[in-house]
Amino acid sequence: MHPRRPDGFDGLGYRGGARDEQGYGGAFPARSFGSGSDLGHWVTTPPDIPGSRNLHWGEKSPPYGAPSASTPLEGPAEEPLPAGGGAGLQGQSTEQLSRFAGFGIGLASLFTENVLAHPCIVLRRQCQVNYHARHYHLTPFTIINIMYSFNKTQGPRALWKGMGSTFIVQGVTLGAEGIISEFTPLPREVSHKWNPKQIGEHLLLKSLTYLVAMPFYSASLIETVQSEIIRDNTGILECVKEGIGRVIGLGVPHSKRLLPLLSLVFPTVLHGVLHYIISSIIQKFVLLVLKRKTYNSHLAESTSPVQSMLDAYFPELIANFAASLCSDVILYPLETVLHRLHIQGTRTIIDNTDLGYEVLPINTQYEGMRDCINTIKQEEGMLGFYKGFGAVIIQYTLHAAVLQITKIIYSTLLQNSI
Repeated sequence: MHPRRPDGFDGLGYRGGARDEQGYGGAFPARSFGSGSDLGHWVTTPPDIPGSRNLHWGEKSPPYGAPSASTPLEGPAEEPLPAGGGAGLQGQSTEQLSRFAGFGIGLASLFTENVLAHPCIVLRRQCQVNYHARHYHLTPFTIINIMYSFNKTQGPRALWKGMGSTFIVQGVTLGAEGIISEFTPLPREVSHKWNPKQIGEHLLLKSLTYLVAMPFYSASLIETVQSEIIRDNTGILECVKEGIGRVIGLGVPHSKRLLPLLSLVFPTVLHGVLHYIISSIIQKFVLLVLKRKTYNSHLAESTSPVQSMLDAYFPELIANFAASLCSDVILYPLETVLHRLHIQGTRTIIDNTDLGYEVLPINTQYEGMRDCINTIKQEEGMLGFYKGFGAVIIQYTLHAAVLQITKIIYSTLLQNSI
């Protein structure tokens, strides 16, 4: 193979051009290489070095000490900002604050839904499955009183028990939905140009997702209603262990009154799908109303930048809040039936929601969903379906307060930055 270099290349210079050698002791004068095209493909551009000046084709290195176009004649002086530069920096800082505040708003909403409201979920489920209870706790005042009693007798852990299992159920639900949609043609989202077939396939995906998460939901329900007095120190993955044991029928102590999973499929999937449909419809409706109201206010009068940024984040949060509230209120009776069917035969001991101390066993003998509905109606009345409803009022009142406080803090930060 021939070496890929010009003819006459000796490692010191190029012999094809004119070169004046004055001996090794003297300096080499400037060399002429003829045309630049001869060596154009042999010369590489050096990498950019911070603080260096890269010369381009046709530029000459200035003599030492001579000023150049990029070197100031006097000491280093700051260049004047271009017109509108201050406003640009202010706009960038406002945009960064807006992004940070949007992330903070979403995080505050997520924290309220899953952590701060968990005691309400615990009391709500305990009241739903307690068929012995004489006090239905339909108002938030009695719920606050019973919360104080549980905290006094059992400590704060009695109100936050089973919180880790709720996150596991959410993770299993999201993972199952992603895996099923990846290996099946079922769409995970519905496009704007939807058709009845696409809606049916999407709801089928949701149904399969709830079916996969059903045993883990049942295990999480047991952890949230089990009394802290007789509760062992279970690990965070105990929900997964009990869910798998519920499927294979091993490792978990059950009685003969335990309903098989097949009889729980219909009420579980029905509740999940109806909750999703109702929340989606209400969310779209509220979001449409809020956007139309915002658009009309923008047309009527000029809106401040602070209000414009608030309108970019809060309508969606308000729509999610309203959708979750309405779906929980509408489906509360069905949720009561569902929880009683899931807890039956699991030998679960719950707290006495009438006294705030002592414990009660769950000894129901429902044959199925229809029998559970008829029994509650006959023995507890129609209000028996709404036991613990005061916890829902506290939960969403707390959520609305957190949203309002977050909005005030956000608007204050934006006003100070603008």
